[in-house]
Amino acid sequence: MLRTLAVAALFALVARPQDAGPRRPLSEAERKLVDTLAQQDIALDPARGLCVVPVDVLVRDDLLEYLLVGPAGAAHESAFMTPATPSVLNVALLALGATPGTNATWRRKEPAPSEAELKAGASPYEVTLPTGTGLCLYVGWRQGGETFFYRVEDLVRNLSSGLAMKRHEWAYLGSRMVPNGRSGADAAEVFAADVYQNLINIAFFSEGYTLLSGAQPDCVEQGIWALNAWLMPERGTRVALVFSRGRIESLDAELAARLPEVDGGAASGGGR
Repeated sequence: MLRTLAVAALFALVARPQDAGPRRPLSEAERKLVDTLAQQDIALDPARGLCVVPVDVLVRDDLLEYLLVGPAGAAHESAFMTPATPSVLNVALLALGATPGTNATWRRKEPAPSEAELKAGASPYEVTLPTGTGLCLYVGWRQGGETFFYRVEDLVRNLSSGLAMKRHEWAYLGSRMVPNGRSGADAAEVFAADVYQNLINIAFFSEGYTLLSGAQPDCVEQGIWALNAWLMPERGTRVALVFSRGRIESLDAELAARLPEVDGGAASGGGR
């Protein structure tokens, strides 16, 4: 199925008019891909450059290294978990026109900054940010007659600065193929994100196995990120993660209708 989806996604990209507006009709290939992904609980909207996937709130009160993982991923250090198959989600992102880039690289500065420079905010690292198509990420849900819709960075705080994570576009890496560990006739390559189940990293990791990466210099630090838990529903609550090719300036009724309805404990904040 993955091969069929990938071919359909690439055909849809070729068929997409370059000057099309946000409400253009979908091609037949795009409609087929949208229907196929919907069976996997992934809502693709190629005309508006959007993809919506279900995620569950995971780590609320501990340090984060990942934004999103699958059931077999690093669940003890991720804000959200999704049942979506990573390679299938990757097809949806390709259908949005995402092009894989390169992972971040970093090394310690030589000579190292002085203690005074470090206290003034200097980084001890020289960082080359990841490249790749930039995607804006949003989290949303409906509850008690209210709609909650956030840039994902507003839900993550930098413990070092005391501020929310800086808003930015997350870099599409596209994961990569890795050996399956077998030899001889059984040797093959598999999609790394399917194996390791880590889909979006906040802190940088050298392996580059994720689909997306945070893309700002502070992401070199692995021990400074936490969820703004007071803005979120309880652990295990199903919400929606939205991938967008551009900023969403206003939440329309069509997108709002895709957000899950949350029961139980109330979230304490709201906004767009």
